[in-house]
Amino acid sequence: MPSLRRWRMGVAIFFVMTVAVAPLSAENWPTWRGPGQRGISSENGLPTRWTATENVAWKLRLPGPAGATPVVWEDRILLTTVEPAGGARPPAAPATGGRGDRRGQAAANEDKLLLLCVGTDGRERWRRQLGTGNRDVRGDEGNSASPSPTTDGKHVWAFMGNGEIGCYDLDGKNVWRFNLQDRYGRFEIQFGMTSTPVLDDGRLFVQVIHGDGRAQTQEAYVVALDAATGKELWKQPRDTGAYQENEHAYTSPIVYDDGTHKFLVTHGGDYIIGHDLATGRELWRSGGLNPHDDPKRPYHTTLRMVASPGWAPGIIVAPTAKNGPVLALRPGYDGNLTDKEEARVWFRLTDTPDVPSPLIHDGLVYLCRENGNLLVLDADTGAEVYYERTHRDRHRASPVYADGHVYLSARDGQVTVVKAGRKFEIVAENQIGESLAASPVISNGTIYLRSYDSLWAIRGK
Repeated sequence: MPSLRRWRMGVAIFFVMTVAVAPLSAENWPTWRGPGQRGISSENGLPTRWTATENVAWKLRLPGPAGATPVVWEDRILLTTVEPAGGARPPAAPATGGRGDRRGQAAANEDKLLLLCVGTDGRERWRRQLGTGNRDVRGDEGNSASPSPTTDGKHVWAFMGNGEIGCYDLDGKNVWRFNLQDRYGRFEIQFGMTSTPVLDDGRLFVQVIHGDGRAQTQEAYVVALDAATGKELWKQPRDTGAYQENEHAYTSPIVYDDGTHKFLVTHGGDYIIGHDLATGRELWRSGGLNPHDDPKRPYHTTLRMVASPGWAPGIIVAPTAKNGPVLALRPGYDGNLTDKEEARVWFRLTDTPDVPSPLIHDGLVYLCRENGNLLVLDADTGAEVYYERTHRDRHRASPVYADGHVYLSARDGQVTVVKAGRKFEIVAENQIGESLAASPVISNGTIYLRSYDSLWAIRGK
């Protein structure tokens, strides 16, 4: 099989043509992982150093906390959040990492789940309520506003952990809205529904990988909605045989598109699966992430997936959890790929990121571990380029590349800027003093950081 370098040369014309016909304007950031869901910005001249006051264009205090990443289209920033009951929000507390925390039922039923539109001047333009009934999970790890919105520049689609999903135009007018649990059944997922829908060619794809923790009495599925109306286009069951906590996945679907191959990818329940975009039909699946019948690797009953896959032309990188394996697949194959060596680029038995998604750029795979360690692998071979320690704190955000740098966000508010490439170098360590879980967003020469307290616009002078 050809190497990934030769594959990338073969599809380069496709991407050059795409850029050549694109309008000469600032880059939009339409999904939580940016253009193409890859975590890569093409903008230059971005700041690498800032503080809570230096290189801060503006800062807007938000109605309440959430870890959802904003999206940006031209002069509009869209994000989801919780507004605590009564409109009063408690001061931000240090990260605690508790398990299974549920707020009092009366207070939870009064919390508002909001979609906000903020101008790139830092002023709120409108807010819309998608429902009530927030649930905080694992102390400070998430809530019902964890899924990120997505936009095409004309409309924005927002999904909440309580099942509410809706479409609005960019002036805030509601187009459609319904509750996914009312239509398809109650969510049974230990730490709340966090998956972000993905938009492609007028279709909104929603992944629901859940169960009751015993025997898959709740069907896992992926559904395609008509983005304009909310009507179901297709619904595909997702059977994998996973059990116990592994029935639950907190990942988001992605669309792989290299100009030759294009399909939907869902990840969780011990398998990564490719689906036909038009019908939902399963094209391929790969196990090996958490084997059910390997005597050398006993089944891990709590290997729930949180980190979503990453992709670049010729490669899909599937993480797992809890220091488990990382699998790199080559697109273009159908059926069960678990033991199909020609479909596997490489396999690493340990060192997966637990929450941050992989970043793939210029022949390198960047894996940000939950403890801040940065593992960089050669995309062609999986060989370790370096494995270095950055900031020692919880990392929940996914790494982002821009202008020769990789940005790594930690929960205590520090963003570490690492020089991209094969030599490890920390360029800057920047602290804003507020808890971060959302991934950095880059648009129009600005780095947007969404903390649990505020929305920040970081911009060079």
